[in-house]
Amino acid sequence: MPVNVPDKLPAIKILEEENIFVMDESRAAHQDIRPLKIIILNLMPLKITTETDLLRLLSNSPLQIEIDFMKMKGHIPKNTSSEHMKLFYRNFDELKDKKYDGLIITGAPVEMLPFESVTYWEEMKEILDWAEHNVYSSLFICWAAQAGLYHYYNIPKYPLPEKMFGVFEHTHLNSPLPILRGFDDVFYIPHSRHTEIREEDIRKVEGLEVVCSSEIAGVAIVKAKNGRQLFITGHSEYSRFTLDKEFKRDKAKNLPITIPYNYYPDNNPSNVPCMRWGSTANLLFSNWLNYYVYQETPFNLEDIS
Repeated sequence: MPVNVPDKLPAIKILEEENIFVMDESRAAHQDIRPLKIIILNLMPLKITTETDLLRLLSNSPLQIEIDFMKMKGHIPKNTSSEHMKLFYRNFDELKDKKYDGLIITGAPVEMLPFESVTYWEEMKEILDWAEHNVYSSLFICWAAQAGLYHYYNIPKYPLPEKMFGVFEHTHLNSPLPILRGFDDVFYIPHSRHTEIREEDIRKVEGLEVVCSSEIAGVAIVKAKNGRQLFITGHSEYSRFTLDKEFKRDKAKNLPITIPYNYYPDNNPSNVPCMRWGSTANLLFSNWLNYYVYQETPFNLEDIS
């Protein structure tokens, strides 16, 4: 089934070229189906890229999904046009009276700052508190995962000696959790971050569970409240060339950056990156939608508590 998105969203054309079925609002209005309502708070600098990456994964499901995009009222993106933001994004104040089956909050390029120093931290806290009562299941990615764990459970983040950057091997101990259904014993997730959360802090909090981890990259997925909150420290949504673009961007700016780990064949940036995480990413998002949203959320969204 398709993902329902706003008319003329740039991702539609990109995904249709990949033979992914995306339905705009005009066509969806003629279908008598109760779609899942998902809201995405996109904090990444390249909005259109992130929109496309997330919609590509959300579309790989038999479920019909209706998407809203949220932005921070007090933050003006530097890398996305004001026209795009005005057309497709709405402020929290315009959306806070609605309820949603699912929420996705992306990473953000602010992880080196203390949470309280982020210009939109107060609004972020308001959104996190709102989500507890107005969203059935929330998925937090990278910085948002750290922010959510800090706000809800007082889990700190720690600076790394160098950026965790590349595609890392992860394992789980044959966990029966639905989020890992279909996963191989060993699987891959990209990471791109300067900070980390630590397993010993998570294990001190009742109700939090480490789902999987990496010997090098550390904690990868944390589950809370019986799956109504999932925190992912990496970027499984990244497309093939995202790390490549980040590496070449930082290299051009003479920033300290290493070649992404386990990414280029022969560790040569001239080679086309090897896509090792695609099946894992699709399973992760489809399992979240199916087992933690669709099969659990009330039919009447007003019954969410």
